Amino acid sequence: MSTRVFVARIAGLTVLDPLGDRVGRVRDVVITFTGSQPRAIGLVTEVPGKRRVFVPMTRVTSIDAASVITTGLVNMRRFEQRTGETLVLAELFDREVQVRDGDEILTALVEDTAIEQNARRDWVMVRVFVRQVDRVSPASKAMSRLTRRRNGKTMLVDVRDVMGLHQQPEAQSAERLLATYDDLRVADLAEVIHDLNPKRRAEVAAALDDNKLADVLEELPEDDQVEIIAGLDTERAADVLEAMEPDDAADLLADLHPDQAEELLQLMEPDEAEPLRRLLRYDENTAGGLMTTEPVVLGPEATIAEALAVVRREELAPALASSVFVCRPPLETPTGKFIGIVHTQRLLREPPHSAVGAVVDKTIEPLRDVAPLGEVTRMLATYNLVSVPIVDDTGRLLGAVTVDDVLDHILPDDWREARHDVRRATEHRQHSTQLEASDG
Repeated sequence: MSTRVFVARIAGLTVLDPLGDRVGRVRDVVITFTGSQPRAIGLVTEVPGKRRVFVPMTRVTSIDAASVITTGLVNMRRFEQRTGETLVLAELFDREVQVRDGDEILTALVEDTAIEQNARRDWVMVRVFVRQVDRVSPASKAMSRLTRRRNGKTMLVDVRDVMGLHQQPEAQSAERLLATYDDLRVADLAEVIHDLNPKRRAEVAAALDDNKLADVLEELPEDDQVEIIAGLDTERAADVLEAMEPDDAADLLADLHPDQAEELLQLMEPDEAEPLRRLLRYDENTAGGLMTTEPVVLGPEATIAEALAVVRREELAPALASSVFVCRPPLETPTGKFIGIVHTQRLLREPPHSAVGAVVDKTIEPLRDVAPLGEVTRMLATYNLVSVPIVDDTGRLLGAVTVDDVLDHILPDDWREARHDVRRATEHRQHSTQLEASDG
């Protein structure tokens, strides 16, 4: 068994039980700063279902280059970070610290840490891998980001020569954190970001590009959305709202103070802001309040080949890609008169040169924009639909409600958090720690 391991190297390693069966994989290391040396108390482990659970270090029997072996006794309660606990990857990497180098005190960034099992079988932090902060020009910094090569001398130093490791800096990069979670789907990344403290959440939001941040915001609880968007400068906040799905952006604007929402709408491009203004006029539990204003819309003369090319677009959500809405011009919502739906499955069965107008399903009656949530839900369920067209009183297509939009509204408000009772989880971990100490 390795007696010293670097955290960056064990992140992502498979966690196995004594029989060699896969438990999950390491996502982070939890440490505390009590005592003379930081002590590693457990691993944040991602188990099937993307749930992150806590595996105490007392349950770890072996760590090597390929895997982490545990006793097999894993508490499947969702991980809850407690006061006094620090996540190495999420919170320490890229933290600015002071390093004693002989008679000099240098400023550096934490890039990795090494933990080691001592004579008492506790895992403690013993070394810190740092990179000296060079005072370079903005052009050099830009080139460093472009090439992903960092400037500055690197050092592996004793943890006792590092000052400020446990102190929250005023500002901290999130580059290494995001690189660690680069393989996560957006919904899973959103869960990781939700679990961070507000300061770290803001730093991660600042590091994401507008499109990725927009995708993440759509997966976060309302409180997190408001907190993050309020922490951005107004110009960037407007850009991020433009990148969001219109219905999600409108829901977020509705949660803001009216003056703040109006300021952001004023900064947006007029053609991006207008659909949001229309959506904001509806009650959130009506078809108009649920719908997106950007379904796939084509004229009846468009060919099957053209329709398939549109629904193949990578950025199109699967629910919206399931149907093409056929309308008279204009083809931007609100459109001309709504004609009917062509399901993508039908497109796949027709000759590419045929017109979509020839294969329209006219049996699906559109719903009015004022239809209540219950009516929308019943229609989706009755006809096994993934999306339903929404029209005004003159028959113009205004948008579409997809099944995921309905689920967002009929599930409990806090469904995204999937939280267990924090107090019970804390008591359970405290009890487990006491039992492990008595076993030792």
